[in-house]
Amino acid sequence: MTKEVIIPSSGNVFADLGFPPEEAAVLSMRAQLMATLRERITEAGWTQVQAAERLGIGQSRVSDLMRNKYDKFSLDMLVTLATRAGRRVELALA
Repeated sequence: MTKEVIIPSSGNVFADLGFPPEEAAVLSMRAQLMATLRERITEAGWTQVQAAERLGIGQSRVSDLMRNKYDKFSLDMLVTLATRAGRRVELALA
């Protein structure tokens, strides 16, 4: 019987996958912001057209956001969108 080895997470899945620390940090922040934006859109009950109007972007960009196409959004853009969506964005250093 083979015993599975369980390796504890570092708290950042991207670091666990082997990305360099600086890239893992940016990817993690982008993922968190995208999740927050998707939650906001869903909670508010906005259609993609309504979300696009509120966020000041095209509907196709909202579609990209909802389909988690993280490579299409810079960290700067996600901070801007989160702010436009009424979220307060803060950086917490650990």
